Amino acid sequence: MRELLEAVAAGEVSPADAEARLAGYATDDAGRFDAARETRRGVPEAILGDGKTAAETASLAATAVETTGRAIVTRTDDDQQRAVRTRLADDHPAAEVTVHERSGVVVAHDADFEPPDVAATVGVVTAGTSDAIPAGEAAVVAGEMGATVERVEDVGVAALTRIVDQLDRLRETDVLVVAAGREGALPTVVAGLVNTPVIGLPVSTGYGYGGEGEAALAGMLQSCSVLSVVNVDAGFVAGAQAGLIARAVGSARGEDDDE
Repeated sequence: MRELLEAVAAGEVSPADAEARLAGYATDDAGRFDAARETRRGVPEAILGDGKTAAETASLAATAVETTGRAIVTRTDDDQQRAVRTRLADDHPAAEVTVHERSGVVVAHDADFEPPDVAATVGVVTAGTSDAIPAGEAAVVAGEMGATVERVEDVGVAALTRIVDQLDRLRETDVLVVAAGREGALPTVVAGLVNTPVIGLPVSTGYGYGGEGEAALAGMLQSCSVLSVVNVDAGFVAGAQAGLIARAVGSARGEDDDE
Protein backbone atom coordinates (compact mmCIF):
# COMPACT_ATOMS: atom_id res chain seq x y z
CA MET A 1 0.00 0.00 0.00
CA ARG A 2 2.86 2.36 0.79
CA GLU A 3 4.16 2.04 -2.76
CA LEU A 4 0.74 2.93 -4.10
CA LEU A 5 0.47 5.97 -1.82
CA GLU A 6 3.91 7.11 -2.88
CA ALA A 7 2.90 6.72 -6.53
CA VAL A 8 -0.16 8.90 -5.90
CA ALA A 9 1.99 11.52 -4.16
CA ALA A 10 4.41 11.49 -7.08
CA GLY A 11 1.57 11.94 -9.58
CA GLU A 12 2.22 8.57 -11.16
CA VAL A 13 -1.18 7.13 -10.15
CA SER A 14 -4.40 9.11 -9.98
CA PRO A 15 -6.52 9.11 -6.79
CA ALA A 16 -9.35 7.41 -8.70
CA ASP A 17 -7.04 4.67 -9.94
CA ALA A 18 -5.65 4.18 -6.43
CA GLU A 19 -9.16 3.95 -4.99
CA ALA A 20 -10.09 1.38 -7.62
CA ARG A 21 -7.05 -0.75 -6.79
CA LEU A 22 -7.73 -0.61 -3.04
CA ALA A 23 -11.53 -0.74 -2.87
CA GLY A 24 -12.40 -2.29 -6.22
CA TYR A 25 -14.40 0.75 -7.28
CA ALA A 26 -13.82 4.41 -8.03
CA THR A 27 -16.09 7.25 -6.94
CA ASP A 28 -16.88 10.47 -8.75
CA ASP A 29 -19.69 13.02 -8.62
CA ALA A 30 -21.89 10.78 -10.78
CA GLY A 31 -21.59 7.62 -8.68
CA ARG A 32 -19.36 4.59 -8.22
CA PHE A 33 -17.70 2.68 -11.04
CA ASP A 34 -17.03 -1.02 -10.39
CA ALA A 35 -13.48 -1.21 -11.71
CA ALA A 36 -12.93 -4.75 -10.42
CA ARG A 37 -15.97 -6.39 -12.03
CA GLU A 38 -14.12 -7.90 -14.96
CA THR A 39 -11.44 -9.39 -12.70
CA ARG A 40 -14.04 -10.62 -10.22
CA ARG A 41 -16.78 -11.76 -12.59
CA GLY A 42 -15.27 -11.97 -16.06
CA VAL A 43 -17.75 -9.41 -17.37
CA PRO A 44 -16.65 -5.82 -18.01
CA GLU A 45 -18.51 -3.12 -16.11
CA ALA A 46 -20.80 -1.01 -18.29
CA ILE A 47 -22.33 2.40 -17.71
CA LEU A 48 -26.06 2.57 -18.34
CA GLY A 49 -26.99 5.82 -20.06
CA ASP A 50 -30.69 5.60 -19.26
CA GLY A 51 -31.63 7.98 -16.46
CA LYS A 52 -28.28 9.78 -16.40
CA THR A 53 -27.51 13.27 -17.58
CA ALA A 54 -24.97 13.75 -20.33
CA ALA A 55 -22.49 15.15 -17.81
CA GLU A 56 -22.94 12.19 -15.44
CA THR A 57 -22.51 9.72 -18.28
CA ALA A 58 -19.34 11.43 -19.50
CA SER A 59 -17.90 11.63 -15.99
CA LEU A 60 -18.33 7.91 -15.39
CA ALA A 61 -16.90 7.12 -18.83
CA ALA A 62 -13.79 9.12 -17.99
CA THR A 63 -13.48 7.30 -14.67
CA ALA A 64 -13.83 3.96 -16.47
CA VAL A 65 -11.02 4.77 -18.90
CA GLU A 66 -8.85 6.10 -16.08
CA THR A 67 -9.20 2.96 -13.94
CA THR A 68 -9.58 0.13 -16.47
CA GLY A 69 -8.43 1.56 -19.80
CA ARG A 70 -11.86 1.05 -21.31
CA ALA A 71 -15.39 2.44 -21.12
CA ILE A 72 -18.56 0.73 -22.32
CA VAL A 73 -21.64 2.96 -22.20
CA THR A 74 -25.03 1.52 -23.16
CA ARG A 75 -28.37 3.06 -24.16
CA THR A 76 -27.03 6.50 -24.92
CA ASP A 77 -28.62 9.38 -26.77
CA ASP A 78 -26.95 11.96 -29.01
CA ASP A 79 -26.25 14.38 -26.15
CA GLN A 80 -24.59 11.68 -24.06
CA GLN A 81 -22.49 10.53 -27.00
CA ARG A 82 -21.25 14.06 -27.65
CA ALA A 83 -20.52 14.59 -23.95
CA VAL A 84 -18.51 11.37 -23.73
CA ARG A 85 -16.46 12.30 -26.79
CA THR A 86 -15.78 15.80 -25.44
CA ARG A 87 -14.86 14.65 -21.94
CA LEU A 88 -12.55 11.91 -23.14
CA ALA A 89 -10.91 14.25 -25.64
CA ASP A 90 -10.05 16.50 -22.69
CA ASP A 91 -9.13 13.89 -20.08
CA HIS A 92 -7.82 11.04 -22.26
CA PRO A 93 -6.93 12.45 -25.67
CA ALA A 94 -5.25 9.21 -26.75
CA ALA A 95 -8.43 7.19 -26.21
CA GLU A 96 -10.19 5.81 -29.27
CA VAL A 97 -13.96 6.30 -29.10
CA THR A 98 -16.41 4.25 -31.18
CA VAL A 99 -20.13 5.02 -31.30
CA HIS A 100 -22.37 2.17 -32.39
CA GLU A 101 -25.19 4.41 -33.52
CA ARG A 102 -27.93 1.82 -34.06
CA SER A 103 -27.52 0.14 -30.68
CA GLY A 104 -26.62 3.33 -28.81
CA VAL A 105 -23.45 1.80 -27.33
CA VAL A 106 -20.29 3.88 -26.93
CA VAL A 107 -16.95 2.12 -26.45
CA ALA A 108 -13.66 3.83 -25.62
CA HIS A 109 -10.22 2.23 -25.40
CA ASP A 110 -7.21 4.03 -24.02
CA ALA A 111 -4.04 3.85 -26.08
CA ASP A 112 -2.45 1.12 -23.95
CA PHE A 113 -5.59 -0.98 -23.46
CA GLU A 114 -5.08 -4.62 -24.46
CA PRO A 115 -8.40 -6.20 -25.47
CA PRO A 116 -9.00 -9.85 -24.60
CA ASP A 117 -8.86 -12.44 -27.35
CA VAL A 118 -10.96 -15.59 -27.02
CA ALA A 119 -10.81 -18.50 -29.45
CA ALA A 120 -14.56 -18.85 -29.80
CA THR A 121 -17.35 -17.41 -31.93
CA VAL A 122 -20.63 -15.88 -30.79
CA GLY A 123 -23.41 -15.72 -33.34
CA VAL A 124 -25.92 -12.89 -32.95
CA VAL A 125 -29.11 -13.52 -34.88
CA THR A 126 -32.09 -11.23 -35.46
CA ALA A 127 -35.57 -12.14 -36.58
CA GLY A 128 -36.03 -8.74 -38.20
CA THR A 129 -34.43 -5.34 -38.63
CA SER A 130 -36.46 -3.98 -35.72
CA ASP A 131 -34.58 -6.32 -33.36
CA ALA A 132 -31.22 -4.78 -34.21
CA ILE A 133 -30.91 -2.44 -31.23
CA PRO A 134 -30.68 -4.96 -28.34
CA ALA A 135 -28.99 -7.47 -30.64
CA GLY A 136 -26.34 -4.88 -31.47
CA GLU A 137 -25.78 -4.29 -27.77
CA ALA A 138 -25.25 -8.03 -27.28
CA ALA A 139 -22.80 -8.14 -30.19
CA VAL A 140 -20.72 -5.26 -28.83
CA VAL A 141 -20.50 -6.77 -25.35
CA ALA A 142 -19.55 -10.23 -26.60
CA GLY A 143 -16.91 -8.66 -28.82
CA GLU A 144 -15.52 -6.61 -25.96
CA MET A 145 -15.16 -9.85 -23.99
CA GLY A 146 -12.87 -11.13 -26.74
CA ALA A 147 -15.14 -13.36 -28.82
CA THR A 148 -15.39 -13.27 -32.58
CA VAL A 149 -18.91 -12.10 -33.41
CA GLU A 150 -20.85 -13.37 -36.41
CA ARG A 151 -24.01 -11.42 -37.29
CA VAL A 152 -26.95 -13.10 -39.03
CA GLU A 153 -29.73 -10.63 -39.77
CA ASP A 154 -33.41 -10.73 -40.69
CA VAL A 155 -34.12 -14.48 -40.61
CA GLY A 156 -37.49 -14.51 -38.84
CA VAL A 157 -39.99 -17.35 -38.93
CA ALA A 158 -42.40 -15.58 -41.29
CA ALA A 159 -40.33 -17.26 -44.02
CA LEU A 160 -38.50 -20.30 -42.65
CA THR A 161 -36.35 -20.55 -45.76
CA ARG A 162 -34.42 -17.54 -44.47
CA ILE A 163 -33.16 -19.36 -41.38
CA VAL A 164 -32.65 -22.66 -43.20
CA ASP A 165 -30.36 -20.86 -45.65
CA GLN A 166 -28.15 -19.80 -42.73
CA LEU A 167 -27.93 -23.09 -40.83
CA ASP A 168 -24.35 -23.86 -41.86
CA ARG A 169 -23.21 -20.48 -40.47
CA LEU A 170 -25.16 -20.96 -37.26
CA ARG A 171 -23.78 -24.43 -36.67
CA GLU A 172 -20.21 -23.14 -36.94
CA THR A 173 -20.63 -20.86 -33.92
CA ASP A 174 -19.93 -21.80 -30.30
CA VAL A 175 -22.91 -19.98 -28.78
CA LEU A 176 -25.87 -18.10 -30.25
CA VAL A 177 -27.84 -15.06 -29.13
CA VAL A 178 -31.15 -15.05 -30.98
CA ALA A 179 -33.22 -11.86 -30.80
CA ALA A 180 -36.89 -11.77 -31.69
CA GLY A 181 -39.99 -9.73 -30.94
CA ARG A 182 -43.65 -10.48 -31.72
CA GLU A 183 -44.32 -14.03 -30.48
CA GLY A 184 -40.60 -14.76 -30.04
CA ALA A 185 -40.57 -17.98 -32.06
CA LEU A 186 -37.15 -17.73 -33.72
CA PRO A 187 -34.99 -18.89 -30.75
CA THR A 188 -37.15 -22.02 -30.39
CA VAL A 189 -36.72 -22.84 -34.07
CA VAL A 190 -32.97 -22.22 -34.00
CA ALA A 191 -32.47 -24.21 -30.79
CA GLY A 192 -34.16 -27.18 -32.44
CA LEU A 193 -31.73 -27.12 -35.38
CA VAL A 194 -28.26 -26.53 -33.87
CA ASN A 195 -26.11 -28.26 -31.26
CA THR A 196 -24.75 -25.05 -29.71
CA PRO A 197 -26.12 -23.20 -26.65
CA VAL A 198 -28.86 -20.72 -27.56
CA ILE A 199 -29.70 -17.59 -25.57
CA GLY A 200 -33.11 -16.14 -26.38
CA LEU A 201 -33.30 -12.35 -26.38
CA PRO A 202 -36.92 -11.13 -26.38
CA VAL A 203 -37.34 -7.72 -27.97
CA SER A 204 -40.02 -5.11 -27.38
CA THR A 205 -41.18 -5.01 -30.99
CA GLY A 206 -44.78 -5.72 -31.86
CA TYR A 207 -48.13 -4.25 -30.93
CA GLY A 208 -51.52 -5.14 -29.53
CA TYR A 209 -52.04 -7.90 -26.97
CA GLY A 210 -48.69 -9.07 -25.60
CA GLY A 211 -46.78 -6.27 -27.29
CA GLU A 212 -43.69 -4.58 -25.84
CA GLY A 213 -41.94 -7.94 -25.58
CA GLU A 214 -44.27 -9.71 -23.14
CA ALA A 215 -45.43 -12.30 -25.69
CA ALA A 216 -41.86 -12.86 -26.92
CA LEU A 217 -40.62 -13.41 -23.36
CA ALA A 218 -43.48 -15.77 -22.50
CA GLY A 219 -43.02 -17.72 -25.72
CA MET A 220 -39.31 -18.22 -25.13
CA LEU A 221 -39.85 -19.25 -21.52
CA GLN A 222 -42.39 -21.83 -22.69
CA SER A 223 -40.13 -23.10 -25.48
CA CYS A 224 -40.09 -26.84 -26.13
CA SER A 225 -36.48 -26.49 -27.35
CA VAL A 226 -33.55 -26.20 -24.96
CA LEU A 227 -32.59 -22.55 -24.61
CA SER A 228 -31.87 -19.95 -21.98
CA VAL A 229 -33.76 -16.65 -21.91
CA VAL A 230 -32.89 -13.16 -20.69
CA ASN A 231 -35.24 -10.28 -19.93
CA VAL A 232 -36.91 -8.10 -22.56
CA ASP A 233 -34.35 -5.99 -24.46
CA ALA A 234 -31.55 -7.21 -22.15
CA GLY A 235 -28.89 -7.11 -24.84
CA PHE A 236 -26.05 -6.50 -22.41
CA VAL A 237 -26.97 -9.55 -20.32
CA ALA A 238 -27.33 -11.77 -23.39
CA GLY A 239 -23.98 -10.62 -24.77
CA ALA A 240 -22.25 -11.05 -21.43
CA GLN A 241 -23.64 -14.54 -20.94
CA ALA A 242 -22.57 -15.49 -24.45
CA GLY A 243 -19.14 -14.00 -23.77
CA LEU A 244 -18.73 -16.11 -20.63
CA ILE A 245 -19.65 -19.26 -22.54
CA ALA A 246 -17.25 -18.30 -25.32
CA ARG A 247 -14.47 -17.76 -22.82
CA ALA A 248 -15.09 -21.21 -21.31
CA VAL A 249 -14.94 -22.71 -24.79
CA GLY A 250 -11.73 -20.85 -25.54
CA SER A 251 -10.17 -22.01 -22.28
CA ALA A 252 -11.11 -25.60 -23.04
CA ARG A 253 -9.38 -25.26 -26.38
CA GLY A 254 -6.34 -23.84 -24.63
CA GLU A 255 -6.08 -21.01 -27.13
CA ASP A 256 -7.31 -17.86 -25.41
CA ASP A 257 -5.00 -15.11 -24.29
CA ASP A 258 -5.34 -15.96 -20.59
CA GLU A 259 -3.67 -19.34 -20.94
